[in-house]
Amino acid sequence: MEGDDVDMSVADNAEAELDDMKKRLKEMEDEAAALREMQAKVEREMGSVQDPANSAAAQANKEEVDSRSVFVGNVDYSCTPEEVQQHFQSCGTVNRVTIRTDKYGQPKGYAYVEFLEPEAVQEALVLNESELHGRQLKVTAKRTNVPGMKQYRPRRPNPFMGARYRGPYMPPFFVPYGYGKVPRFRAAMRYSPYY
Repeated sequence: MEGDDVDMSVADNAEAELDDMKKRLKEMEDEAAALREMQAKVEREMGSVQDPANSAAAQANKEEVDSRSVFVGNVDYSCTPEEVQQHFQSCGTVNRVTIRTDKYGQPKGYAYVEFLEPEAVQEALVLNESELHGRQLKVTAKRTNVPGMKQYRPRRPNPFMGARYRGPYMPPFFVPYGYGKVPRFRAAMRYSPYY
């Protein structure tokens, strides 16, 4: 009889632990579902989930905003967005001023000014070479970046790699150390074809 009581209490404890584990598992699944839902909501808001129609609309919207914006170069580092806005107020209604900064928060020396109307860009271009804080500003129309259209920069030639480019015809020449080999000055040993 006593053995039956012990077995029953162990079984009750096991069932209680099992129920407790099921309850915790359910809570964790609910929390994971809530996190997935929040992540999907954030992705929708941020636009990281891009379908082709959305990305085309976003690109068209970006081009439209860029057509109303100007690039302002040689901006003084102590200049504030309000001062830049005041400088371009005569051209039209300024919607936004963005002064680019580095990862430490220090200004990079250029800004973007977005206007409400596209006609203001032409008036802003007249302010090219005007002065702000004693510095001559460079004002140009803002260009739209096209993804994947990075400027091509050719590789610099390596003097130790031999001649890679040959014109229409160039007779082969002897490279004493082989391609990519650096001359070594050491005592001559017996011949090795892998030198």
